[in-house]
Amino acid sequence: MSKKRKGKSKNKGISNLTNTILSILKKERNQSFNYKQIAAKLGVNDASSRNQIIKTLAKLATKQEIEQVERGKFKAVVNTEYHIGKLDLAAKGNGYVICDDFEDDVFIASNNINKALHGDEVEFYAYKRRKRGKLEGEITNIIKRAKSEYVGVIQIHEKKNFAFVVVDSNKMYKDIFIPINKINKAQDGDKVLVSLEDWPEKADSPYGKVLEVLGKPGEHNTEIHAILAEYGLPLEFPHEVEQFANEIDTSITEKEIANRRDMRKDLTFTIDPKDAKDFDDALSFEVLNNGLYEIGIHIADVSHYLQEGTILDDEAYERATSVYLVDRVVPMLPEVLSNNACSLRPHEEKYTFSAVFQMNDKAEIKNQWFGRTVTYSDARYAYEEAQAVIESKTNNIPAEVSLTGKAYQTDQKLADAILKMDTLAKIMRGQRMREGAISFDKVEVKFNLDEQANPVGVFFKTSKDANKLIEEFMLLANRKVSEFVGKQSPKKTFVYRVHDEPDDSKLASLQNVVGRFGYKLNFKDRKSTTASLNNLLKEVNGKKEQNLVDTLTIRSMSKAEYTTHNIGHYGLAFDYYSHFTSPIRRYPDVMAHRLLQHYLDGGKSANEEEYKEKCNHSSNMEGLATRAERDSIKYMQIRFMEDHKDEEFVGVISGVTDWGIYVEIISNKCEGMVSVRDMKDDHYAFDQDLYAMVGRNNGLVYQLGDEVIVKVKNTDLVKKHLDFNLIGKPQES
Repeated sequence: MSKKRKGKSKNKGISNLTNTILSILKKERNQSFNYKQIAAKLGVNDASSRNQIIKTLAKLATKQEIEQVERGKFKAVVNTEYHIGKLDLAAKGNGYVICDDFEDDVFIASNNINKALHGDEVEFYAYKRRKRGKLEGEITNIIKRAKSEYVGVIQIHEKKNFAFVVVDSNKMYKDIFIPINKINKAQDGDKVLVSLEDWPEKADSPYGKVLEVLGKPGEHNTEIHAILAEYGLPLEFPHEVEQFANEIDTSITEKEIANRRDMRKDLTFTIDPKDAKDFDDALSFEVLNNGLYEIGIHIADVSHYLQEGTILDDEAYERATSVYLVDRVVPMLPEVLSNNACSLRPHEEKYTFSAVFQMNDKAEIKNQWFGRTVTYSDARYAYEEAQAVIESKTNNIPAEVSLTGKAYQTDQKLADAILKMDTLAKIMRGQRMREGAISFDKVEVKFNLDEQANPVGVFFKTSKDANKLIEEFMLLANRKVSEFVGKQSPKKTFVYRVHDEPDDSKLASLQNVVGRFGYKLNFKDRKSTTASLNNLLKEVNGKKEQNLVDTLTIRSMSKAEYTTHNIGHYGLAFDYYSHFTSPIRRYPDVMAHRLLQHYLDGGKSANEEEYKEKCNHSSNMEGLATRAERDSIKYMQIRFMEDHKDEEFVGVISGVTDWGIYVEIISNKCEGMVSVRDMKDDHYAFDQDLYAMVGRNNGLVYQLGDEVIVKVKNTDLVKKHLDFNLIGKPQES
């Protein structure tokens, strides 16, 4: 009988104890533990478990897998090289660590994630997979959490003594446990913003508290606020910041004018979108007696009002950028500055920071000047109005494109200025293209919204001559300011906007995809690469696959970023480039203004480490804003498709995976998925080489780039997911 009891005791022992002890010691490998401390971590205190721990420790020490550093105290034997990287989680709980020490990302199985979350900076060790010989790893320590706040739907337990938040993001593999005293008045089913507080050693889920109740899932304002909250982007300015901004003296004074170049008499105008509320750039145009053209690029002097060390500057730095969602703008600066004091509105004097160039008919720069100015805007044009002047080569503005809704004749001098600057802009653009710039004119999806922000129509924004006129002169100012500082000796710290060369493997992937449409690329050298990319973008213009190819081409490029280390801008083919022309909506432009003025005043080089950190923050915030903007477009596309569930649409297959095909509707650019489970006319298998789904019996092939007919199956505003049913292929005419 006693032997049986002993056997039962053994069966009740701690499972997988050897690996568990090793994991504890490796995770905190700089500390030593005795058996009592390990027992406490495991949550056991009975004699049998303690004996099992003591025996296992002795066995591991004998095998030299751990070492006894003093009597009864053990620590891990570190014979593994540890690495640091960033965790990229997949939806199923597995992930990859991106690490500079390895050429390929290191696979991390879900059981080796060890409570790390998507985007975390982690410590890990790597080993070869037994079957495939590829690298696999185990996370041993979380160095820095990527984020601590998540958006999800709260589920309150019936007994109401606890709740769980089911996070919206499929990258979050655990629900968040919320004690009942930390639900912050949330009701069951509410969408909430929750903060992670702790993840106890023995807990299966992290613990958190509700910070804010966002509203009911699926409601418009709830989902827009949720998008901002998901990326940690602010909805409103703190009261004290608004108050500080409202108390700033925004008057134009003779004393300040005396410190600036007075350009109020120069012919000056703005060209912006019809619905623009802030105008941060203007152009001036004068014909000089020597036959040269003096063209001023005048930028709102935000740094005059945004003084370093103030709460207003701190807030602007933290935001780093304005965020442009489909139905609203979340500005970097309060309205008193962004829409009033710093906005170069017509018939108003403004403080500006200017780059002034003297150019000849060949768009060659003969002289340049940088500094603080005061300007007066004579007129405001919408892009459509300026485009009408360019196309008609007259001063006539038709009613259908005018801001007032009435036909009118603009001032002839202003019309002549627009026409001459258009000619010069086209010369500069042609020169950029010859020097290897890439012409990205990607179609932007825009929505017509009613008063309740419901999408009632979709339209596409394309870049025309008027847009390109403004673009070329803004590029000129950005490039020349950067070049002016960058070429100074000794070297001066500055904020550059850089763009590295594309990765060869990404270009090869692009060739694989566009080859399916019959396009060929030449990557022999930089010149042939940019020439063939430009040719590709030109060839797909107006074709069904344009949006897909445009998107894939952009993704094949490196990511542009802010840095103090200048490597040039590959996409623009510039050796020097900075952002200088949009300080109302971008903090790096404010930094560029401050630094330029500092050097114009003869100042010494600024602290590079300080600006490196600021550049990194600005790049990160830009990335968050971009993702939020994309989410808002996706959300609005799904809302639009909710009202078109009974319609059939022609789309293009934009992606193929083993779980289904992605289809982008040609008429509105909405993208959804057809699950392979719903393709019921045959058994379809994914062919990776063909980028296609192939029917086993009927031989039907649904390949990347094929036109198909789809119908909406399901719209999920919360998950921002659109499902289609596949009707088939269009009948050939």
